[in-house]
Amino acid sequence: MTEIVLSDPVRTALSEGRAVVALESTIFSHLGLPSPANAEALDRCLAAVEQGGAVPAVTAVVDGVPRVGLDPSEHPRILGPARKAAARDLPVAIGQAWDVGATTVSASLALAAAAGIRVFATGGIGGVHREVEQTGDVSADLGAIAAHPVVTVCAGAKVFLDLPRTLEHLEMLGVPVLGWRTDELPAFTTPTSGLPVPHRVEDASEVARIVAAGRALGATQGTLVTVPVPAADGLPKAEIDAALDAALRDAAAEGLSGAAVTPFVLGRIAEATEGRSVPANLALAENNARVAASIAVELARRDGGTAA
Repeated sequence: MTEIVLSDPVRTALSEGRAVVALESTIFSHLGLPSPANAEALDRCLAAVEQGGAVPAVTAVVDGVPRVGLDPSEHPRILGPARKAAARDLPVAIGQAWDVGATTVSASLALAAAAGIRVFATGGIGGVHREVEQTGDVSADLGAIAAHPVVTVCAGAKVFLDLPRTLEHLEMLGVPVLGWRTDELPAFTTPTSGLPVPHRVEDASEVARIVAAGRALGATQGTLVTVPVPAADGLPKAEIDAALDAALRDAAAEGLSGAAVTPFVLGRIAEATEGRSVPANLALAENNARVAASIAVELARRDGGTAA
């Protein structure tokens, strides 16, 4: 039987009813941000969770073992080369004893839910891809958000996706979508998408009340909290749209599809914005971790627990 291994701080916090925030490892690997930005992202996210009164729990598969929470001495493992592990890949990563499986949103949610963690922070989620009617390409992130009773805190969906259809798919799955102090759906490194967010919330206590109400009604799906990138760090929508259109044309010309599109488009956007998308990525990841910590602390308080 495969056992998920919790770090000592995570195990202790959960046993004492204290706040814990799960973090994916893909963003911290070479598959996410380039070095040394990935290491900076890890440090900033860990610090934001801890300063917010919660315990951070980085998820990954290390030497074939599913992990929730890593020792600082293990951080270099996830900062280096890794294989991307979505939820469907977890049994393979374990069965084949991968050296490092960097967990995506779907895998991180699966591990967090299995460990009993109620809040998860990431950068931007996947969603329904453009031209889905031809490709059928819908990210497993959406199904995982619906399948696990975990609050996912993100900066919206990645901007190159079909955002209206992504919202429709989340509605079909029954996932409450909340805008953190915003009336518009954020679009990753830009704070606006032009699309209204279904529901606005102002603070962690409001999110906690919504989650509690769902539990009382027997809801089993997760909740999505979308947080705009901090205004000082976000990129103008018009600039991102122009860079995105050019990147998508180039991706199509090179015959890219599926998972190959994401790193290609993000790389082209980074080039077009002269590297300013990387600081925006760092800022939104840190901010999401901070918001997630506040929600985790409030949920723990409501359940009679404490902060870290």
